[in-house]
Amino acid sequence: MRRAEKEILDQGIIEQILTESQLCRIAMIDGDEPYIVPLNYGYAEGVLYMHSAPQGRKMDVLSENNRVCFEIEYAHQVVKKKEPCNWTTRYRSVIGYGNIEVVTDMEEKKKGLRIIMQKYGYKGKAEYNEGSINFVVLLQLKIEKITGKQSGEW
Repeated sequence: MRRAEKEILDQGIIEQILTESQLCRIAMIDGDEPYIVPLNYGYAEGVLYMHSAPQGRKMDVLSENNRVCFEIEYAHQVVKKKEPCNWTTRYRSVIGYGNIEVVTDMEEKKKGLRIIMQKYGYKGKAEYNEGSINFVVLLQLKIEKITGKQSGEW
């Protein structure tokens, strides 16, 4: 990292970013061009869970190359100053890498979907009817490498 003073080394803060943020962006390579998609996600024990429809560009790209980069931002705020060149942004974010796999085991799929639902506020134990759960694709990304960065006063 070019600006070492901005690197987040505290794993607790990285975990906070992963668990409390609202959106994950997944970057893929589609042939010879980059392709990025924003996704809702859940996080537990070093794994990101995302759901998808079974068809579409994302699934086509992942079937050819499941290696991805992801980005999650925790918070951001533009900090205005009198002089325009002194404006800055206060933020925390993580960038990581891994391979996305499609979860086929039904119990693991239910577990991942529960993690996603609880993240966004569902209370209780989520139950799913077989028709719905069979239509949804659950994607699992085991984080292999991750770095955190922050700017501003925290």
